[in-house]
Amino acid sequence: MSNNDILRTLRYTFHFHDHKMAEIFALGGKELYAEEVSLWLKKEDDPDFKKLYDKDLAHFLNGLIILNRGKKDDQIAEAEKSLNNNGILRKLKIALNFKDEDMLEIFALRGFRLSKHELSAFFRNPSQAQYRECKDQVLRNFLMGLQMKYRPKED
Repeated sequence: MSNNDILRTLRYTFHFHDHKMAEIFALGGKELYAEEVSLWLKKEDDPDFKKLYDKDLAHFLNGLIILNRGKKDDQIAEAEKSLNNNGILRKLKIALNFKDEDMLEIFALRGFRLSKHELSAFFRNPSQAQYRECKDQVLRNFLMGLQMKYRPKED
């Protein structure tokens, strides 16, 4: 999944408007205008589309953590220059204050079966033998499960 797809999905899932998105970026340490956010939210075939880099997505996810949980020791976390699916999943887990059972419930909403051991492997140190890379399919199912929980389809 592209960083732009992840940002678009989170925006839709939590009903954030462009100004709120800019506020979340600011909480994460990146000051910008709502108009700049809207360029990241455009589809790839739009001429005004702008690619969202890992560091910018890290700013947003850090801001989401601060929005939902508050600042830790009155300091803003340093945004990572490189972000993989494991890091994104970890930041979402922290931001939403989820425990393993909560995450497994989100996956189950999509019919995606995952054991507690498989889930914990995503959060291990990459040097450990039990570490497992979080593939796009896993992250996509988690994001779609979040959407089903927080923005269910109306009948």
